[in-house]
Amino acid sequence: MALQFPEIDPIIFSVGPLSVRWYGLMYLIGFAFAMWWANKEAEKPNSGWTKDQVSDLLFYGMLGVILGGRVGYVLFYKFSAFLSDPIMLFKVWEGGMSFHGGALGVITAIFIFAWRTNKSPLAVGDFVVPMVPIGLLAGRIGNFINGELWGRPTDVPWAVIFPGTDAGGVPRHPSQLYEALFEGLVLFLILVWYRNQPRPAGSIAGLFLLGYGTFRFAIEYFREPDSHIGLYAGVISQGQILSLPMIIGGLGLMVWAHRREATKTA
Repeated sequence: MALQFPEIDPIIFSVGPLSVRWYGLMYLIGFAFAMWWANKEAEKPNSGWTKDQVSDLLFYGMLGVILGGRVGYVLFYKFSAFLSDPIMLFKVWEGGMSFHGGALGVITAIFIFAWRTNKSPLAVGDFVVPMVPIGLLAGRIGNFINGELWGRPTDVPWAVIFPGTDAGGVPRHPSQLYEALFEGLVLFLILVWYRNQPRPAGSIAGLFLLGYGTFRFAIEYFREPDSHIGLYAGVISQGQILSLPMIIGGLGLMVWAHRREATKTA
């Protein structure tokens, strides 16, 4: 027995030549949440943030997500096709975004914003990362609605059949929902809890990198590898390889931040 995925039109509605798609709506939800959260935090007493700074930061972050996500997808997952047709980098209507590329784009945006506003990149990173998981949650739900990035074949009771796709009509893990739950909701709750504890600057950003990388690495075992890439050495996926630097970097950043704080108070 398996759940039959209801085929949902990726287009919600169209007005003339303009179409509103579910995936685009999920991005909008993610950015709307980020705007609400950032302004709420900026309004707290002695936050050190103004609404103008929040607006600028969200603009930088949005550019980082879109540009980094697209460039990362092409370089990480479609590099051979890019060499044959470099123009494909700009064919955004054909789809294709990479979280790891988006993360690099946002990190770049954080450093540029911090430099322009004379803020600490660690403080900016800690301010930004709690906004990210809800956007990830919305994005993975968008993947599920589109019937894409499905999981590996399975016989678990909650397996889903994705008809009309390359999934082969076999029951599969709804790995998009696994990612929405763990990389989205669970990671968000962990970050919110941790940010309310005594902790050094940079440690929230480190925890995000560590948490996302760990969850993504684990869930990749349930997600179908990209057909044109497969598994390296038959055991590890591209997503897992890209998540390893996040795990190592996040853990390293947390350890460094705590040691730095301990040295200050010694």
